[in-house]
Amino acid sequence: MIGRLTGRIVAQEADGGIVLDVGGVGYELAAPLGTIGRARPDDAGHVTLWVHTHVREDALSLYGFADEAERFAFRALINVSNVGPKIAIAVLGSLPAANLAHAIAHRDLGALTAVAGIGKKIAERLLLELRDKLPTTLGIPRMDPGPHRPPERRAAGGAERLRSALTGMGFKPAEAERAAAALEERTSTAPLEELLRDALALLAK
Repeated sequence: MIGRLTGRIVAQEADGGIVLDVGGVGYELAAPLGTIGRARPDDAGHVTLWVHTHVREDALSLYGFADEAERFAFRALINVSNVGPKIAIAVLGSLPAANLAHAIAHRDLGALTAVAGIGKKIAERLLLELRDKLPTTLGIPRMDPGPHRPPERRAAGGAERLRSALTGMGFKPAEAERAAAALEERTSTAPLEELLRDALALLAK
């Protein structure tokens, strides 16, 4: 199985599909829209994509993602009843991993039905089957049905929640601490999903 590829992007399709040249071999990967923008190239112009290898009796398909979080979200999606790779890619093209986790945690049916090809029944199934999996794994807490906490209490835990989110995604504590320190001025005010997105970009450099 192929788990990760590093190379130069030589072609991009309108639907997000790409061709990645790795040592002279071109790998065709289906990818969510926006993947290239989220995959930061190095000084040589090479990008690293996390890959899911999907094997069927009649085909072997590769799906590429900018980071491990998006690959995890993709795998969580295709484990939902009646959700295949095509739908999962469409979802992540509209809702990157952190945004999807936020929508699931807050039971935002509208955000899911806004994705092309996602009807109300599939959206409800996603909310049901991912509610105890995706938000927790990506470090985004479930929505509290009770009164909102005072702003000062929410702010105080911003850095800690970011560190917990990153370590929950597999980053080392030192890496999580580095990202939290770099974003320290915003941890008391910015939404967690925004901090998480910026932290992932910072750690990918």
